Amino acid sequence: MQAIDMTFDRHFSIGDLSKQWRIGRETVRRLVKSEPGVLRIQLGKKKSMCRYSIPESVARRIHTRLYSAAA
Repeated sequence: MQAIDMTFDRHFSIGDLSKQWRIGRETVRRLVKSEPGVLRIQLGKKKSMCRYSIPESVARRIHTRLYSAAA
C-alpha cells in the first residue's frame, strides 16, 4: 500500500468538523483521536491539553466510513 502525502492538505480542527458534520465536539474527538494521519499537538505538560489537526483526506475517509455504515 502506498503512503499518501498529506502535508499540503487543508487541515480541520475538531470544532470545524463538528460544525460541518453537525455532531458534537466530543463525538468528533472520539472519531479522530486514534485515526491514522491525524496530528495530535500537545499544548503543555498535561496529557489533556492537546489539539487535533485533521487533514482533509482523513476527514473524508472518516465521513465516508460513517455514512457508508449508516446506509
